[in-house]
Amino acid sequence: MDDNLHSPQRRLIELRIEHADLDSLIDGIVHRAPIDELMLRRLKKRRLALRDMIARLERMLDPPEPA
Repeated sequence: MDDNLHSPQRRLIELRIEHADLDSLIDGIVHRAPIDELMLRRLKKRRLALRDMIARLERMLDPPEPA
């Protein structure tokens, strides 16, 4: 069971959830006035890093078929 807690599939799910949470948070900040530009930039940078981690894990879990 401990293996499931640290599996790449579980990590992928956690990253996707965190990415979705950041999307919601960023949307909320954008529609608020005044906008904290520094915080918004940091959140967007974190969201981009999460997207990169998700893409790496997806490639690792489902490598492309050889031609």
